[in-house]
Amino acid sequence: MQIAYSLEPNLSVQAFRDILVASTLAERRPINDAERLERMLRHADIIVTARDGERLVGVSRAITDFAYCCYLSDLAVDIAYQHQGIGKRLIAETRTKAGERATLTLVSAPAAETYYPKIGMKRHESCWTIPRTS
Repeated sequence: MQIAYSLEPNLSVQAFRDILVASTLAERRPINDAERLERMLRHADIIVTARDGERLVGVSRAITDFAYCCYLSDLAVDIAYQHQGIGKRLIAETRTKAGERATLTLVSAPAAETYYPKIGMKRHESCWTIPRTS
């Protein structure tokens, strides 16, 4: 298996939705709102994909200023392809595109909290949010 990683700024809504479902991230994303998914994609600064041939097996979607901060808002890897280093590589590709001087930040899905320390990420205790209204 040879996984190809690339920038894919024009990723389709359907492909994005499909990988969210295949990864279980769909539980926390508006997968039944195509217009919202479209806006999420078109306003992202970095979209890195992982493909096994034509099959989309992973995606990283981030918002960044390319100088100081990068928020990795979606990291999704197809369940059938997990535990093969794809998530780690998507994070590395995203960080490279954002610039090594930008701090990469993400909010972990509850089930993934033990994954990030294993790949060298540090927990940050003081994160504050204003929740979405819908």
